[in-house]
Amino acid sequence: MKTVLINCSPKKRFCASAYFLFLQRLFVCEEKVNEKLRTPADCARILEQLRDAQAVVFGLPLYVDGVPSHVLRFLEEMEVFCRENGLKFRVYCVANNGFIEGKQNEPLMQVFENFCVRAGLAWGGGVGIGGGVMLNVTRILFFVEIALLALNTVLSAVSTGNFFPKEAWLSFAESTALLLYFNLGVLFYLFGMGRAIGKGTAFGKKYTRILIPSFVFILFADIFFTIISLLQGGIFRGWLAKKE
Repeated sequence: MKTVLINCSPKKRFCASAYFLFLQRLFVCEEKVNEKLRTPADCARILEQLRDAQAVVFGLPLYVDGVPSHVLRFLEEMEVFCRENGLKFRVYCVANNGFIEGKQNEPLMQVFENFCVRAGLAWGGGVGIGGGVMLNVTRILFFVEIALLALNTVLSAVSTGNFFPKEAWLSFAESTALLLYFNLGVLFYLFGMGRAIGKGTAFGKKYTRILIPSFVFILFADIFFTIISLLQGGIFRGWLAKKE
């Protein structure tokens, strides 16, 4: 069984869609193909991958309560391609947004459901994720924690000869457990959809979010987006580069 996972984020790197598709890939068995849709030049290559696919998973952000425009153009080409070639695979979706509630992704899910009807494809459902930007930041923080653990281990080994500093490992374990908790709802539903993909069955539409209280999310989101505004949107993506 071949599953094509399409990252539809227009961002080149550090995008939440890539993170969630990576997690989804962990729960999908057999053959998996990763594709990235950013420009019209990507369309023909991706369409060829669909010829022998049994499942296609779109990973994308919510833009203005809908599907990004470049994805809509691709869906138009994909509809024609699937009809002309008699393709009948199942379509799934992993959508994320910067709001707290995953239910905000419902209009986007409806677009894909209607697309499947027009293209003659089977709608498999999807997972709508709230707080996608913040969950993506937890991924970055996890690698920071690994770097700090490595640094503390080296310093401990040099100064005391102890290669397993207890406090450093306990701090890493606590941080890892906290980050895992934030992502628990996402992991639960992506695991479930991975099983549905493997069986070739419908999963339905499920919605989840980062597992923190809304008032805490709003506070940190306000701080985060204020910093992004001050850096002209460049944080985590070459923010030292000259802005035009």
